[in-house]
Amino acid sequence: MSRIAIHLPVSCAALLLIAAAPSDQGRVGYVIDGDTFRLESGERVRIAGIDAPETHAGQAKCRGEIALGRSATARARTLLDGRNVTIMRVGRSYNRTVAQVTLAGRDVGSELVAMGGARWWPRWQRKPDRCGRAPMGTRE
Repeated sequence: MSRIAIHLPVSCAALLLIAAAPSDQGRVGYVIDGDTFRLESGERVRIAGIDAPETHAGQAKCRGEIALGRSATARARTLLDGRNVTIMRVGRSYNRTVAQVTLAGRDVGSELVAMGGARWWPRWQRKPDRCGRAPMGTRE
């Protein structure tokens, strides 16, 4: 019980620090894939709340996902390449900044989902399946 009481205030304080963190501006130097890009400063940014299909065989679950991933990357490049964006950092994942990203006042995650290049991916949920398989533990 005392461990919970100690961790709760610490967790709340961390959330307040994230919420109070100022947003930064940067220019997109290179789009890596449908949900990740690199700023000209070199910082890698993963767009929070969405997931785009993988583009590499070692990460994709099937060949179809790779084709979808290439299409998603092209859509992200059309939207982001060379553009100035605002990022609000919300965390770190795989040596990348995870951030809410806006472009000209529009949420980039929402734009990519609307364009069909990504799906909503709530935190702590399994990644979307793009290969038509039933989730583990369910019947097909």
